[in-house]
Amino acid sequence: MKDKINPSHYKKGKIEVIDFIDSVLAKDFDAYCIGNVIKYCSRWKDKDGIIDLQKGAWYLNRLINKIKTEI
Repeated sequence: MKDKINPSHYKKGKIEVIDFIDSVLAKDFDAYCIGNVIKYCSRWKDKDGIIDLQKGAWYLNRLINKIKTEI
């Protein structure tokens, strides 16, 4: 089954797109993740249903894991 949350086309090249965004935004990456959580979780009923909730959870988990490694 194709991964609809983190599809393979996000991983082309030597660096995953989310890792590139993290390195460019640095301190602002937290806000980027929270913004995506809000975006996906607020539109789930009108767009892609549970897929959007899972995308929101993916960004939240990404931020949680980043914070854990910084502690």
